[in-house]
Amino acid sequence: MTLQDFNIQVATGQHVEYAQQICDEMAESAKARGTGIAKRSAEYVADKMLEGKAVIALHKDGTWAGFCYIETWSHGDFVANSGLIVSPEFRKVGLAKAIKEKVFALSRQKYPNAKIFGLTTGLAVMKINSDLGYGPVTYSELTQDEDFWKGCKSCVNYDILMSKDRKNCMCTAMLFDPVVKQQEYEDKMRKITHKATLLERIENALKKIGQEH
Repeated sequence: MTLQDFNIQVATGQHVEYAQQICDEMAESAKARGTGIAKRSAEYVADKMLEGKAVIALHKDGTWAGFCYIETWSHGDFVANSGLIVSPEFRKVGLAKAIKEKVFALSRQKYPNAKIFGLTTGLAVMKINSDLGYGPVTYSELTQDEDFWKGCKSCVNYDILMSKDRKNCMCTAMLFDPVVKQQEYEDKMRKITHKATLLERIENALKKIGQEH
């Protein structure tokens, strides 16, 4: 089984039938890991599909395989790619990474100026985030939208979060900042240009020396 056996696409109204199955698997997965996850209803997941703010993976035989959705906070200044889940029977083929890449691209398309962040305890997700350009940050750099933090109430670690005044918890906070990434890109291009100019000057100097001799 390979990624070629799956169709990874932006979810639409035709995928609403999978909403309950997705929610059930999210809950089972969180229970198996012994970690928390912000619980969402089937209606909430279905709404994300109808809004075009979700990515779904289906096996070529039509079986649901994976899912992830977009949430916006602080009036769209922050975006989270939430609820990443892959059906147990389809794990180990790279679906999580492929879904995350797709929902990240969708987020950048819909909210090009937003900071994209995530909270996770999973090493695999941290690696995927890092590959996409996220970096670890403190909780203070995330959205301070109260509605976002209310979502943590269904997590088994919520008491730990509150006892630390929301400054840290069991999850690692990661952030992709488009402004910082653009600055990094511009700095890199400046260095390349400077290096090219320097090489050109050296070549011209060498030519001049050669002509003099």
